[in-house]
Amino acid sequence: MPIDDDGRLRELLDTTTTIAVVGCSSTPGKDAHDIPKYLLDAGYDVIPVNPFAEEIFDRKAYDSLADVPDKIDVVNVFRPSDEVPEIVDAALDHEDEPAIWLQLGITHDDAVARAEDAGRRVVQDHCLKVEHQRLLA
Repeated sequence: MPIDDDGRLRELLDTTTTIAVVGCSSTPGKDAHDIPKYLLDAGYDVIPVNPFAEEIFDRKAYDSLADVPDKIDVVNVFRPSDEVPEIVDAALDHEDEPAIWLQLGITHDDAVARAEDAGRRVVQDHCLKVEHQRLLA
């Protein structure tokens, strides 16, 4: 089962340092921009993953998770639900074994089950900003 209780959500947020944001947007006003910006301002190291941008927040944007050389604690997904299986595969291939966080409205039960079977922590259909503000801010 995906993480949805406050204690486990708080523990994940508390132990996270680096968040790779798949689908991070360079357009202010979009959730995929404003939420990662909030996370950056909250002290997290945010790594933008967007093949159509060179930089976001004055940080290098990577084309894919496979291209990110830095340690990743959480993969935060801002892509449509039908793209989740491919993103989960990339997260499962990442050597850091990051947790996977699907933003509010993004779900894929089969991909989530595969990630959990591989021992990954997964949050589905929750906004990272909302949970951070509610539990830690």
